[in-house]
Amino acid sequence: MQLHLILNVLGLQNKEKEGKQLYDYQRGAIDEIFKRFENHAARYTLLYQLPTGGGKTVIFSEITRRYILSTGKKVLILTHRVELCGQTSQMLHEFGVRNKVIDSKVKAITVPNEYMCFVAMVETLNNRLRDKILNLDDIGLMIVDEAHYNSFGKLFRFYEKGIVLGVTATPLSSTVHIRMKDTYDELIVGESISSLIEKGFLARANMYHFRVGLTSLKVGATGDYTVSSSERLYNNHAMQDKLLSAYKEKCLGKKTLIFNNGVATSQYVYATFQEAGFAIKHLDHTCSPSERKEILQWFREKPDAILTSVSILTTGFDEPTVECIILNRATKSLTLYFQMIGRGSRVLSNKSEFTVIDLGNNSYRFGLWEASVDWAGIFKSPELYLSTIRSDEEIERNDKYEMPEEIRKMFPNSASVDFDVKTEHRQAISNRQRPKVVIERSIEQHLRMCRENSTKVDEALILADMLKEEIEYRVSTYTRCLSKTSESYVKWLQDDYIRKLKFLVIRTFNN
Repeated sequence: MQLHLILNVLGLQNKEKEGKQLYDYQRGAIDEIFKRFENHAARYTLLYQLPTGGGKTVIFSEITRRYILSTGKKVLILTHRVELCGQTSQMLHEFGVRNKVIDSKVKAITVPNEYMCFVAMVETLNNRLRDKILNLDDIGLMIVDEAHYNSFGKLFRFYEKGIVLGVTATPLSSTVHIRMKDTYDELIVGESISSLIEKGFLARANMYHFRVGLTSLKVGATGDYTVSSSERLYNNHAMQDKLLSAYKEKCLGKKTLIFNNGVATSQYVYATFQEAGFAIKHLDHTCSPSERKEILQWFREKPDAILTSVSILTTGFDEPTVECIILNRATKSLTLYFQMIGRGSRVLSNKSEFTVIDLGNNSYRFGLWEASVDWAGIFKSPELYLSTIRSDEEIERNDKYEMPEEIRKMFPNSASVDFDVKTEHRQAISNRQRPKVVIERSIEQHLRMCRENSTKVDEALILADMLKEEIEYRVSTYTRCLSKTSESYVKWLQDDYIRKLKFLVIRTFNN
């Protein structure tokens, strides 16, 4: 097709559309990608990695524009969700690229047609190709958004002549037994999260970890924790209390997004926060399009809004005003970990930082969000990386509780607040004492701390409540020292510890 006809079809001039700025790192990535294209005239598959918030859609929209102009060939862009189709189509229009969305309403496409670019959801396109009412013969470049999802593979059998460009924040397959290097010939690693933070393109995450015992969770066929085991853990009253306390401590008054692993958990969170008097809404896949639109509009407009959700907002959701992310779940998916936190990473003129509350030991499992990741190594040997992820047993075994500074300030008259449960247990066994003496000594120390830093019983009881997290840690450490304990016994012992401590506090001040 002649260049002037292509320009007419695109509706642009042979230059970048005015008003859409590309940053230096984005230009550099685009130039590098085109160099790879030029060196591989035949069938070629390339994967490009860039963190969430780095502008992957902007990059591949400019690639689409430039590719059509330079080759005269058509481009097909694949997404895995209908919302992403609309967002991608809109971004292409901002670059001046006229495009056709192939959705469920499109039953056939005439040949020839005026479109140089198509946007389609995987399942819809697969159905059209299977029914032979569409072919990919005139497509020169296929771009795969969120390429770590393996649903795209089924389309490759229909497309064997052109170039495939996959884009993702995490070049690690969502299916544990499939390697991305078996689909893509090469990987280009883009700017790191830490680099984008330093350059002012991403907000810095202030991460806070709250201890949670996860050994009761079960791993399902997908390689991640099952919804049923997650809901048994996160739906209990103690976990809801911990979530609410964490919100009040770190996120109060901030626009907050809460991620859960199960609809029932999210609904429970909604009820808990609503009962506490906070403005909150719940969103999951069962909400109608109109309900979803209304809820997201409310969330966008209300400064201190809280939105609890299940999976649906991990991709295709962009709300820069989010100030706090709460991971009210554990995950073994590195991709999901980055996606959830990334929802808060957009920068604004008045926002350079955001808060992350981790209630699933996720930062211990994967490292801090902005920490360096060897994506090239993961691409080449995902099995090696997966084998290095710490188990929940190892995390809890090596976890050491450190009293937060704001709580330590409440005990200024106590010279020491440390208590080494493992050492105390070894000494008890060495002295042929019953193991339970460790718990008794721990209670004695906590009682002394409450007594030293208060003048009346209600003050001492408030201090006892502040020790709840440390009590849970001490009891969990103690029970791991025993040969075998059940989850119910651990919970009973934690509750019994708190009851005894408060009883002793009251008796001490009443005598």
